[in-house]
Amino acid sequence: MIYLDTHIVVWLYAGLLDRFTESGKALLNQNDLVLSPIVRLELQYLFEIGRILVSPDTILSDLAGRMGLSVCDKDFNMVVSQTLKINWTRDPFDRLIVAQASVNENLLLTKDPVILEHYSHACRE
Repeated sequence: MIYLDTHIVVWLYAGLLDRFTESGKALLNQNDLVLSPIVRLELQYLFEIGRILVSPDTILSDLAGRMGLSVCDKDFNMVVSQTLKINWTRDPFDRLIVAQASVNENLLLTKDPVILEHYSHACRE
């Protein structure tokens, strides 16, 4: 199982596979793809400010159908408790995305240099 950071979801939807490293592509092909529900909210923010042009539900529905992407259903209180251990960022989206993956020490595919530096199970896209 591998969690996807928000920009990874956008790239996959847009078909921007050239942005991925060979190892990133391999991880996508070899793992079940999961995301934190907070990615859905971050996508909504990006939609509202015009950085993406389609709704989060359109993106997630498409990727669920094409790639089997699913939304993690871990207990939200447990995830928030995990965020309390993450003090290396003030970004609430990043904290929750990393916390969701870290509950069971799952991989997280990202390009974010701060996450890559601080979360030991982060993988470069």
